[in-house]
Amino acid sequence: MIFADLPLGDCQGAILAHSQRVGTEMFRKGRVLSTDDLALMKAAGLASMTVAKLETGDVAENAAAQELAEALLTHRSHLKADTAFTGRVNLHAAEAGVLVLDTAALDALNGIDEAITIATLPPLATVSVGQMVATIKIIPYAVPREPLDKALSIIRGAADALLKLHPYRPHRVALIQTELSGVKPSVLEKTERIMTERLAGMNQVAPVIARCAHQPAALAAAITSALAEGAEMVLIVGASAISDRRDVIPAAIEAAGGAVDHFGMPVDPGNLLLLAHIGAVPVLGLPGCVRSPKLNGCDWVMQRLLAGLAITPDDIRKLGIGGLLAEIPSRPQPREGQIPAGAPKIAAIVLAAGRSSRMGANKLLLDLAGRPIVAHVVAAARRAGFSEIVVVTGHQAGKVKAALAGEPIRIVEARDYALGMAASLKTGIRALSPEADAALILLGDMPQVSDTLMRGLMRAYNPLEGRAIVLPIADGKRGNPALFDRRFFSEILSLDGDVGARHIIAGNAELVVEVPAAAREIFVDVDTPEAYRQIVAEREP
Repeated sequence: MIFADLPLGDCQGAILAHSQRVGTEMFRKGRVLSTDDLALMKAAGLASMTVAKLETGDVAENAAAQELAEALLTHRSHLKADTAFTGRVNLHAAEAGVLVLDTAALDALNGIDEAITIATLPPLATVSVGQMVATIKIIPYAVPREPLDKALSIIRGAADALLKLHPYRPHRVALIQTELSGVKPSVLEKTERIMTERLAGMNQVAPVIARCAHQPAALAAAITSALAEGAEMVLIVGASAISDRRDVIPAAIEAAGGAVDHFGMPVDPGNLLLLAHIGAVPVLGLPGCVRSPKLNGCDWVMQRLLAGLAITPDDIRKLGIGGLLAEIPSRPQPREGQIPAGAPKIAAIVLAAGRSSRMGANKLLLDLAGRPIVAHVVAAARRAGFSEIVVVTGHQAGKVKAALAGEPIRIVEARDYALGMAASLKTGIRALSPEADAALILLGDMPQVSDTLMRGLMRAYNPLEGRAIVLPIADGKRGNPALFDRRFFSEILSLDGDVGARHIIAGNAELVVEVPAAAREIFVDVDTPEAYRQIVAEREP
């Protein structure tokens, strides 16, 4: 690949290396320069341009990244890939489960050429549906075919997928608690509730619950009964912690025909885990830390077992590095719709303050398929999984609030809403929690913006890579909603009138990324009776 500052006459079909303002237009880096582009550049007084030109044998960045992604997904990996964009393909979990990596093969792939990279979550990470597990990135604008073929040969020559998601599979789980006179019933009830929620995070139904005396014979009988009823995993929470292999819980397991595989683990909390089995059924003696919803080492063991992965004493011994969890904030159990741990906190601001002067009635409260229009917008935002949703009201604030009753949102009133959109927008920004990394600005009269598009805009946001403003685009035109990194909040708070944030976008073209969308989602608002009738007609069966 040629990378150089070339005369415009040599730039036909070349790739623009850096974003460049040309007259009134901004040509973004990565643009393939056409004859018309070069004519505009010449008219703007430009004589040369820094570009990349592919040579024979080069593979363009998007094509190379797509080839690697398709090869990685050949095996039954339970992963899905985005379309290549700026030399990158992100891989996401198609189901909730545990990620298994061929680390040696991945290291070899990353070692072929500096132009080819793949970054992943750690081995055996637990992931939720849709969570990004890896990203393939071609560093320059193109890569020679030879190193790309070497990478492909590593992927295709592997016995199994280099990245493979092992989904959680439903199990009949028995939860047995032992009782002593000093243990309050409320403690047992809380433990049952927390363990049910913990298992739900691993896509399991509620466990079959039993209680018995903290004695070997009574516990052995409870275990035998659970197995007779078809238990595929037995979890035991003792009234007293296990302190030795000959204690009550291990003794009961052996009396029920089982064997103890390992006692203790180098993870805190979770040190006093007991791993055992009766036939093919895993039996876990759980320490007292499972009475808390916080992450502990037992979660790691249960997650692997429920994803169909074997866990041996040697596997448990290897959990020590990274096993100090006592000072780590608890992380949510993986469930569809929740924001994965470590993801940016993106809020939604729904602007619902306008007077609907052209409509003749409050458009936000008009009926659409049995619900007010604004309720459709808020429901889609809820499904998208924002860290928080703030609705800004103004005109007929009480009625709008009533229309959204029961939604898990925060409603704030812009008392100066009549001054224009900027007043409502500033009210929404001020209402965000300090933890918000970014905000998606939704218009309350655009009910066709889907939760799928909202999630796509959130996925495109990455300020570290220069994607700090995210806009949907259709037919070459940008629409709504718009996502802004928090660095722009102070600028938004300085806006006045009804201009919105257009000048912020125009002044930060280098930081804008566009996401393809359907025109009906990003351009159609309910501003007139005609627009309302059209949307209603499209909703009718």
